[in-house]
Order: sequence, then structure tokens, then C-alpha cells
Amino acid sequence: MKISEKIANYKAQGKTFYSFEFFPPKTDYGLDNLYSRIDRMASFQPAYIDITWGAGGSTADKTLGMCKTIQKYFGLEVMMHLTCTNMPVSSIKKVLTEAKENGLSNILALRGDPPDGSSSWKQHENGFRCGADLVRYIRKGFGNYFFLGVGGYPDGHHEQSDLDIDISFLKEKVDAGSDIVVTQLFYDVDKFLFFRDKCIKSNIKVPIIPGIMPIHNYARFLKFTQFCQVSIPDSVSTQLESIKNDDSSVINYGIDQAAEMCQKLIENGVPGLHFYTLNLEHSVSEILKSLGFDSSRSTLRELPWRQSASDDRKTSEDVRPIYWSNRPVSYLTRTENWDDFPNGRWGDIASPSFGELNQYHAIRAGSKSDKVKARRKKMWGEPKSIKDITDVFVSFCKGKINSLPWCEIPLAIESQQISSDLINFNELGFFTINSQPKVNGAPSEDVEVGWGGPGGRVYQKAYLEFFTSRDKLDGLLKSMESTDNISYQAINVDGDLITNLLENSVMAVTWGIFPGKEVIQPTIVDARSFLIWKDEAFSLWIDDWASIYKAKSESYEIIKEIYDTYYLVNVVDNDYVAGNMLQQILKS
Repeated sequence: MKISEKIANYKAQGKTFYSFEFFPPKTDYGLDNLYSRIDRMASFQPAYIDITWGAGGSTADKTLGMCKTIQKYFGLEVMMHLTCTNMPVSSIKKVLTEAKENGLSNILALRGDPPDGSSSWKQHENGFRCGADLVRYIRKGFGNYFFLGVGGYPDGHHEQSDLDIDISFLKEKVDAGSDIVVTQLFYDVDKFLFFRDKCIKSNIKVPIIPGIMPIHNYARFLKFTQFCQVSIPDSVSTQLESIKNDDSSVINYGIDQAAEMCQKLIENGVPGLHFYTLNLEHSVSEILKSLGFDSSRSTLRELPWRQSASDDRKTSEDVRPIYWSNRPVSYLTRTENWDDFPNGRWGDIASPSFGELNQYHAIRAGSKSDKVKARRKKMWGEPKSIKDITDVFVSFCKGKINSLPWCEIPLAIESQQISSDLINFNELGFFTINSQPKVNGAPSEDVEVGWGGPGGRVYQKAYLEFFTSRDKLDGLLKSMESTDNISYQAINVDGDLITNLLENSVMAVTWGIFPGKEVIQPTIVDARSFLIWKDEAFSLWIDDWASIYKAKSESYEIIKEIYDTYYLVNVVDNDYVAGNMLQQILKS
């Protein structure tokens, strides 16, 4: 999707949009961490994110790869930077062609900075002299396929002392075909507003988006502002000077200062805010929260799960098995090459290509690094007993840790409704990895469970998925004998299946009723898909958890024991009106 469509939607609703910028890390470990961070920050529902381009193509391949990955697997619209630095026209054409072939339709066209080791910028002998040339080339060669952004400079470009001349260069870029202006960082709102007004008087009619870089570190702040020749208000300099040796105080001041800037910009009618994150998470998150844009911000979801932003997937996929709810990247990867299947199903589960995860492992290239293992060990500890394992799952349900091997994101907002019951259930020795509460006709606009278009009603059956021992499973099944509204599947690592479902049964566990539409059933329990999910679910005990410890250690052995002997179980309460599955189980 072109960003222009999203911007238009925000404008129609009278809302301010925001976007995030990231840069490609140098290492696989850094990239793995950044993907996790982007995934978490996606909960703020930015209008788009952009990925920087390395001078001279130093990170060119990573930039293009990240853009493709994020748009496809993380459900975010992406704007890819593209610069002229050390880039011949042939290379630029190749990049643009590949971007188009992969459904990337948003480009930030820049001249670029000098490459590392150079004090001045030089035009490539077979390249372009400026951003306007690049914009003209893209429009001539690719028509209106790409949404094009360009850079603006509220303090003036550091190579140009006359602001009026600098704005004339900006107008040239806009007249060449750019759709939006994203500004360089600044710290004086009045200067930005002065710059914006001069642009408007110069007949620059496209949106002008202020670029915000929160102050994270005093030394880095000085470096950036000096390099870009950005003016610093006396009030900011004075405050920073008094706290410059206290990193925590600098960060907190940076949050407050940026939030104050953003509020003033919003009051003065900017359509959006663009955050230079420096690949950091805390400051931007806190700024958005202070502005009322928290991670529960209600932008109505089209479907209960986060969709891929790739055009082919976004327009054709409307059904998913519930098992991969907390591992969406894995699911998208598994179904990448499925054959088309009618009625919105993304492929035939019998396809021989179903189940391959090669691309997913490439995405998580740094997941086996020593640093990742150390981070996981810090989060999950070194369990020596089943009680220690229980404590990890309870901590997740309490929000004390933010991930488990089966849950790449914190406990879902809707599952927080039943968190106390989940905690009790885990304390009894049932290790939960997926859940949803019953919903009986909630408005489709509901912040926690809503999805689809306006004016609808949504429904869902209570669902619970967990690992447990055979003796506890037997007790659970016995307690459910008296009711006929519970469906269940239980399987161990060897494939021994216990179920009351038919072999090829499929049941909707989420559905919605909307004006002028058929009943939509986007989330299902699929008996056949469960057998595929089982292999992945069990493997995570070893691959993502036990592997962080030495082989034959107490921690490794207790996890291996669970892997060898426990059952993976899912339970569906078909009574979405009066059913209370969890309470029933806990009382039995």
C-alpha cells in the first residue's frame, strides 16, 4: 500500500499519524534484536517505518532485505531510503526494479551524505548530482508506482547558508514529483513553523512532516547537532549542561523535551510526526504514551491478527489456524509457497511445501548467538525443577517477562482479561502458550477484541492451549466428561493423539457479523494443522530453551523431560454465550 492512502485516512479522521526510522545493524545479532524491537513497536501502529540506506551502498543489501522482511512478516508499511551516493544509474535502476518486484512502493529519495572517510559529497560519474535528479528519474522510469518522499531542512542544509535558496531546491524536488517532505531533526519548533510557512508561500503543497530525534545521550546530541548544523535553543542547552553527566536524567529530559515539541507541532496542524529512533525503543514509546498514543491505540483491525503488508497476502488471506497466533512470522514463512486455496484459505495443508521454515531461520539469524542465549537465560533463569518451569510461565502471565519460546510478544491484551485464571492454571502445572476469552457480540470497534469494519459485532469461543503431563491430562479429560460443549486435542512428541474431533474437522473460533457482508470466520481450529504445529511447538522446548544451557545440565535435563513426556493440548469451549471453561477446570 502507498503511504499516501494511509495519510489520507488519518487526515479524513482528523488524526495525527507518526512514523519511525531505523537503520540496518552491522551484525546478525543486532539485526535479530532490531526485528524484535520493531515487532514490539508495531503495537503503536505507526503509519509506516523507514529504513536508511548506507552511503555508497555499504548496507544496501541489508536495507532492501529488511524492507522486504518487515513489510511481509511484520505487517508494517515500509519506506525505503535510496541515495545517490556512489550509486551509478544502473545500480539505482536495479534497486528500484527489485523493490517493485517485491511489492515495495514507497521511496525516500535523497542525495545522501558523503561516504565514510570522505569530507565532501561527490557525484558518481554515472550517477545523479542531487535528489531532484533521482526523483525525476524514478518518475520517468516507473511512473506513479512509487510514493516518493524527499528531505527538508528547517535550519537550512549545512552546505547552503541561504534558507530561501535551500527552499528553492526543495521546491525543485517537489516539482520533480515528490509526494511528501520529511525534515531533518530540529529542536526549535518556531524555526520549523517559520520554515513550513515559507515553503507554503513558495507553493510547496505536499505534506511537510517534522523529524523528531529525542535526546538520548549528551555527547551524541552534540555530535548530531554539530554535524547537521542544527540550532539549539538556549533553554535546551542550559538544561542539558546541568545534567550532562547523568545519563538517566538526560534521557528523561529528552523524552519531556520531545513530547513538548510534538504537542506544540500537533497544535499547529502538522499532519504527522517522524521519529528518528536510532534503533532505540524506550524514548519514542514514552513520548507517544505521553501524547496519548499508547500501544493500545485503537486503529480498527481488518482481521483479529496482524496482517502482512505485502499486497498479495493482504488481499487474499483471511483465514488462519489459531496455533500460530503468537508466532506470526513463523506462520507466514510456513505458508509462503502454499498453493492457492479457495474461500480465502492460504493454501492446501496437504501441499508438500507446507512446513518449511528456512526463511524464518534466516530472519532470526542471530537467535543462536551467545548474547541471545544470555538474554534468554536472564529472562527464564536456570530451572532445576518443574516448579521452576512453572514460575517462568507464571511470570509471563503476570507481565514480568515479555516472551516465551512460543510467544514472541507479551500476553495479548484480550488474554489479560483472564490473566488471574491463567496464573492459577499455570500454578497447577498446565503451561499455557495461547489463549483467548469468550466474546459474545462485542462491538467491532472494541479496543481489546474488535476487528473488521464499523457497525459490526464480533464473537469468539474461549480457547486455551498448553503443555501438561499425562496424569494431569487424564484428570482434566475426566473433569470434562460431563459436558458436551468442549472440544479438545492432545498429542505428545511421538504423535500419540487423544481427541474428540474428527480427523479433518475445522471449526471457527472467531467470527464477525458486519453490515452488507457474509459472516467472516478468520480464525480456526484445524485438526490437520495442529499436527504440523505440534512439531514446531515441541521443538521450541529444545531449540529455543534447553539449547541455552549445557547439555546434560540440570536445566537441560528438566526441559528435555518435559519434551519427552508432556502433551500439547488445546481446548475449545463451544458455548460462547455462557461457557466458562477455565473456571470449570479450576474448580474440578
